Amino acid sequence: MKNKKLRIVNYAIPLLALLAFLLLYQRLPQQVPLNWGFSGDVSYGSKTELFMSFGLGVVLALLFDALPHIDPRKANYEKFGSYYDLFCVFMQVFLLLVNVIIITESFRPGTLSVPMIVLLLVGVLFLFLGNIMPKVKSNFFMGFKTPWALSSEENWRKTQRLGGKCLFTAGLLTILLAFLPNQELAFILLMTVLIVACLIPMLMSWIWWRKQQ
Repeated sequence: MKNKKLRIVNYAIPLLALLAFLLLYQRLPQQVPLNWGFSGDVSYGSKTELFMSFGLGVVLALLFDALPHIDPRKANYEKFGSYYDLFCVFMQVFLLLVNVIIITESFRPGTLSVPMIVLLLVGVLFLFLGNIMPKVKSNFFMGFKTPWALSSEENWRKTQRLGGKCLFTAGLLTILLAFLPNQELAFILLMTVLIVACLIPMLMSWIWWRKQQ
């Protein structure tokens, strides 16, 4: 990561979240909601399982810091370092919001329309990824890393640009799906949108590679 302030934020968010969770731990009920089905079903589990959820942010912070150093194409991170920094912080915020939903529903079940909120969050995530994907340079950890995209800079650039457009479109559609009254249908359509958004740039990456041969 290039930006020292964002590096601090990358660690501060999960550490503060973990601290807040520890302070609230004794007040939490023994059974907390962990999974929400789009059919309306809620699965409960022991509150000790939340240690894994809140600890994940710290693990990700360490991983985000380590990946640029072990990537065979680590020199390329200097070319999109600011976008990588934003990606790391955005993912920490995303995970934080998911944990906030769990804590809120633990204390006051039914306060939130969780499936709708999750779809909105996923939609915003796709919009964000769609915006930064064209800026990502060739690497082995981030982007549409097909073997054909990794074979040349031109293929990588075209694949990420198309992938960014597909993800951005998927984000807009996902936000619209959040307002469908039938949440099971919304989930099926979400999976369809995501599969199509991923398959299109992967397929085109192969087609462009064939043309280069």
